[in-house]
Amino acid sequence: MRVVDRLKVVCVGGGLGAPTVMRGLKRHTDGITGLIAVTDSGRSTGKVRIALDVPAPGDIRSALVTLAEGDTTLRRLFQQRFRTEKSEDLDGMAFGNLFLAALTQQEGSFLAAVEAASRLLGVRGRVLPVTLYNTHLCAVLTDGTVVEQEVNVRAPGKAPIARIFLKDGHVDPCEGTIEAIEEADLITLGPGSLFTTVCACLLVPEIARAIARSDAPVVYVANTTRQPGQTDSLGLGGHVARVLEHLGGSGVDFVLLNDDAPPAELRAHYAAQGLDYLEPTAAELAAILDLGVEPVLAPLIDRWSGPRQLWDKLDTIRHHPDRVAEALVALVERTRSSQAARPS
Repeated sequence: MRVVDRLKVVCVGGGLGAPTVMRGLKRHTDGITGLIAVTDSGRSTGKVRIALDVPAPGDIRSALVTLAEGDTTLRRLFQQRFRTEKSEDLDGMAFGNLFLAALTQQEGSFLAAVEAASRLLGVRGRVLPVTLYNTHLCAVLTDGTVVEQEVNVRAPGKAPIARIFLKDGHVDPCEGTIEAIEEADLITLGPGSLFTTVCACLLVPEIARAIARSDAPVVYVANTTRQPGQTDSLGLGGHVARVLEHLGGSGVDFVLLNDDAPPAELRAHYAAQGLDYLEPTAAELAAILDLGVEPVLAPLIDRWSGPRQLWDKLDTIRHHPDRVAEALVALVERTRSSQAARPS
């Protein structure tokens, strides 16, 4: 394990992606801040949002547990989902979502609730929502249709997504997010759902501007597969291009790509569900370079775990936390060496 002295990292995203990066990097540094999406409207999170008028707590919950080093029972409890046939509202509900909503009412704000939960869980690092607005993700499709709420934006079987936007015209960033970006030595975007997680975070204007003007290396950790309903026709270059669009056309320095081809049976399993493996071909690498972004190839996937059954979400070929972290640390060391070698 390599420890990078005083490394401050900001991990932007949500779902299972950003926590995967955070889980790997926590072995190398204490200075991790997760800037987490709050526009999910799926089954468990969506119910809490409707009933208690809070930003989406689900991705925040997962990020908190990832960085938690406190009581193991409490950590497991946060992720526990109720199982009952007697209540449709409670069935599948994550306890941590209700806990964060209750803390919001008790503490008076969602940010105070996240900070209180961080103390209870013994979080090493920091987790921040990208905004405190209880807003919804919307999309304009290529056929002109407008869809509202994240669960509908990511739904398969519709026309391709032309652009995404937030239902509230302008949302401010959460307190502390811009400072974290400005102080960062490394900023990671993704992996995760391109539109409903990664780019959704970049719809907060000040977040996108701060990342675009950062002097720290900005690394997009590319997805391993296409995602039905979002990126059915996009290759790796297309993914990078859409991220750049949401940063104003520039701001990503590197894209981290998997070069450890998954086993044939794993590729076939996911391809049958429309999740085709994104091969880093010469043409894709050239397309990324044409965008002004350097592709970095490394073995990133988890070859040893089988498919998962996720709650109301599609599984995919997942990244391995330690492999991603090793690649990121190596990239930071390379960047620092290059900067040190420049004449002053």
